[in-house]
Amino acid sequence: MTSAAEIRPAGRPPVSAILVVRDEAASIERCLDSLGWVDEVVVLDSGSRDGTQEICRRRGCRVIETPWRGFGAMKKLAAESATHDWIFSIDADEVVSAPLRDRLLRILEHGPEVRGYRVRFRTYYLGREIRHCGWANEHHLRFFDRRFGNYTDRPLHEAVQMGDPKLELAEAIEHFTYPTVASHLEKINAYSDLAAARLFEQGRRISLLGAGMRGVLKFFTMYVAQRGFLDGKEGLILSSISAFGVYCKYLKLWELSRWKRSS
Repeated sequence: MTSAAEIRPAGRPPVSAILVVRDEAASIERCLDSLGWVDEVVVLDSGSRDGTQEICRRRGCRVIETPWRGFGAMKKLAAESATHDWIFSIDADEVVSAPLRDRLLRILEHGPEVRGYRVRFRTYYLGREIRHCGWANEHHLRFFDRRFGNYTDRPLHEAVQMGDPKLELAEAIEHFTYPTVASHLEKINAYSDLAAARLFEQGRRISLLGAGMRGVLKFFTMYVAQRGFLDGKEGLILSSISAFGVYCKYLKLWELSRWKRSS
C-alpha cells in the first residue's frame, strides 16, 4: 500500500487506520484498497491462520499479533498502538466509499472542526443493500482524535467514549455483512455466548418462556415495525435469523441461571 504520507500536503493532520482481524483473507483486500488515503494502517490480529497477516504485510500494513481480549479492548489497543492521533476505525468487511474518502480528505485539508465524526453506514446482507430492518442510516463514531476519547474495554458492541462535540457525515462506509446464511448463524452462536455471559454477570435472569417471547418480539420489530418486509426475501431472512439470535442469547442466559441454581 502506498502511504498517503508521500503525497500529504504540509500541515494536514496524518491519519492511522486501525483494524482488528482474525481469518479475514476473503474480504480484507477490498477494505485495504479503500484506505489509500491514510498514512498508516495498523492491523491487530488475534491468530489468523488463513494468510490474513501475510496479505496485510504485503500491502504495507503494520501487523501486531496479540491474544484475543474482547472487542472493545482490542480496538482500544489498536488505537493506542497507532502512530498518529487521528484514528479511522474500520472492519475487514467494510469499505470506505469514494464520497466518504473525498469528504474526509477535505476535512483534513481544512482542519477538523470537531474531535470526532460519526459516519453513516450503508449495509449489505446476502449481497443486497438493506434499507429497513433498523439497519438503514446507522451512524457510528469511526473517525476521531484519540487525545479526547477512545474505545472502552466493553467486550461486545464496542464504541468510542468521547464527549461532544461530534459531527455526523452523510457519506457512507459500505458494510458487507454476511455473504451466506451459514456465516450469519456461525456469528450468532459466538455472539450469543458472549452476550449471555455478560447479562448473567449483570445479574439478569429470564424464564424459558421469556426467552422465546424476546425472539418473537425481535422478529416483529424488524420485519413489521421497521418494515423489513420491504427488503424482500433478504429482509425476511435477516429478521428471522436476528430473532433466532436474540432467542439464543436469552436461552443461554436461562441455561446459565439453571446451571447456577443446580451447582
